Amino acid sequence: MEGVIHLQSHLLDYTVSLFKEGYLNDQFKELQSLQDESNPDFVVEVVSIFFEDSQRLINELAKALDHKCIDFKKVDAYVHQLKGSSSRCLKCLQHVKEEFASVKNKLETLFKLEQQLLDAHASNPM
Repeated sequence: MEGVIHLQSHLLDYTVSLFKEGYLNDQFKELQSLQDESNPDFVVEVVSIFFEDSQRLINELAKALDHKCIDFKKVDAYVHQLKGSSSRCLKCLQHVKEEFASVKNKLETLFKLEQQLLDAHASNPM
């Protein structure tokens, strides 16, 4: 039981830090509100799809910007899909890649903590 309390505390502290650092916001809370017992993995599934789509778009952006004759219409379309600003430069793309990796890492850690807590509750029913 002490392990469950420790995990709950760690999960809460980590979640609060993600909100403070700006990795999570009210939209994340709204997404969580759509999750229920009938679909307990809803948030993880939505975020996983986001990660897959974003990674694909970042790769496409990198390819598009790597050509000598850049098709800025293509770049613009990819950027709008990422809902970012269209800066059209490699330095900005690198920044997007780094931010994406950071957000992905932090949310994966959040989901792992949640899963550990669920597993601890399952092995220590009240």
